[in-house]
Amino acid sequence: MAFNRKSNPDDRSDNVEKLQSMIVHTIENMEEAEHAMEFASEDERANIAAKNERRRNSLEAFRAEVKDEAKHNK
Repeated sequence: MAFNRKSNPDDRSDNVEKLQSMIVHTIENMEEAEHAMEFASEDERANIAAKNERRRNSLEAFRAEVKDEAKHNK
């Protein structure tokens, strides 16, 4: 039995907005984590610091992708 499957078209029209939203949420999460560090144990602080470092790396990647998307949309 054959299936008629259509692939979804690649709709990149709102990628920049989605990426910018992800950037904002990541920054908010970092700020909340920094605040939580005040009340955390030494181990928890180390975990939070490591996670925020990964978030910083993600922010760099998000920003690079925004530039790529903006260039693609021109």
